[in-house]
This record gives sequence, C-alpha cells and structure tokens, in this order.
Amino acid sequence: MTLIRRARAQPLIPCAAVLSPTTKNGARVESQALSQPARRERDSLVIAMDGTAGSGKSSASRGVAQALELRYLDTGAMYRAMTWQLLLDGVDVLDAAAVATHAARVVVEAGTDPKEPTITLGGVDVSRQIRSDGVTAAVSAVSAVPVVRELMRVQQRTLIGSGGIVVEGRDIGTVVAPDAALKVYLSADPSARAERRSAELAADSARDVSTVQADLLRRDSYDSSRSAAPLAVAADAVMIDSTYLSLASVVDLVVERALERMGRGS
Repeated sequence: MTLIRRARAQPLIPCAAVLSPTTKNGARVESQALSQPARRERDSLVIAMDGTAGSGKSSASRGVAQALELRYLDTGAMYRAMTWQLLLDGVDVLDAAAVATHAARVVVEAGTDPKEPTITLGGVDVSRQIRSDGVTAAVSAVSAVPVVRELMRVQQRTLIGSGGIVVEGRDIGTVVAPDAALKVYLSADPSARAERRSAELAADSARDVSTVQADLLRRDSYDSSRSAAPLAVAADAVMIDSTYLSLASVVDLVVERALERMGRGS
C-alpha cells in the first residue's frame, strides 16, 4: 500500500468541479502520443477508484477518464438510482427482505461517457433526482442488502467488460474489480469533505456544513461495517489524502500511476 499526502501548510483547495483533462503539462494524453503497446494497455486498463464519501472520487475519476480517454462508471449513482426507485415505489428501505424482492424488478442503466455520464430508469435520466437528501439518507441501507449488491455487481462487471474504464465506488478494488491494474483509495479530512459536499449541494439542499459532515461520517461508518462488500482499502491500493490537494493534482497523480502501469511512466 502506498500513501500520498501533502503537507498541511498548503491551503485547502476543494475538489468540487470536473476539470478539463490534463497531465502535468496541461495536455490531454492523446492516443497518438501512445505507442501501440501502450494503447493496447490503455484499452484494457481498469482503474478502481474507491474512497470515503466526499473525498473527490467522482470529480477525480471523471478527470482521469477524460485525460486518458477511458470510459467512466459511477457505481454509487447506480445504488442511488436503485434507492430512488424503491422510495418512489413506497418500499421500506429498512426492510431488507422487501428491498431484496423489489430490487430484482428495477433495471438501472448507466452511461459511461465521462463528459456526460448518465443514469437512467425506464429510459428516463434520473441523475438529478438521485442526489436528493432522501436518497442520500437511505442509500446506505439499500446498498447493504446482499441481493442488491449482487445485482449491481453483475451489471458493473458487464459494463467493465474487457477494460478501458475508470470505475469509482466503495468496493471496486476489493470486490467488483479485484484484478484492476491500478487501485486508488481517496480520503480527506472530514471537515474538508463536508465543505466540498456542501458546495456541490448548495443549490439543492439546505443542510449546513456540520450536518453534511455528520451525514458523511454516518455513511462511512455504515458502509465500513456492513457484512456485504464493506468499504475497505485494498492491500495494493495507492492511498491519496486529498485534503490539501487541488482536483488537478489528484488527477495528475492518478494519471502518472496509470501511465506507469501502461509502461510509459512520466
């Protein structure tokens, strides 16, 4: 396990927005710049991006996918979509048996374009609806149901296919894609994570930073202690503490490691 952290003397720069794909010199890693073997490696590459809630996984994962011209899969959005549908159908999300029964009828579809990822139910894009406070409060309970995780895992592995993808979630490197060529675990100080998440939710939620922080810690505790595919750090993961890192810096770090795996280290 490798740990990457920056000194606390640096200012906090939230990883709250998706940047244009960059490497250290500010340029996209163009396909034509890669050797034929490197392109083959890239096209079969699976990057697993796990981490705590609010650590910048989504923004960083999309940035890495765009920089390397890979597909992108947000598995957390899949669980949120499942949760949203169950709530819409009036299912008691604390009743594991009821959740398991109804989950089998829900068809979640995820688009893998990192520039415009989609999550649909019955052909309807629910990307905005699944970010509601109600879904956030219920998603950990739904995600802990073994039947739900198995349904999602099968679909996620199908989407991963032969590779060429960045996959973010809570159990990617440990369960969904344990053979991923590169595993990254993102974390950050709870207060920094709460500030970032609050900034993201500003237009859709009235929760203050302290409430958001409490919710993040509750979700991490719940997800880390569940019996089915708990949140955990893979033994061979690269750990990145993003508390004092900009989004661009996090993306650069992951791209560097990915290029090393492709035999073109910088």
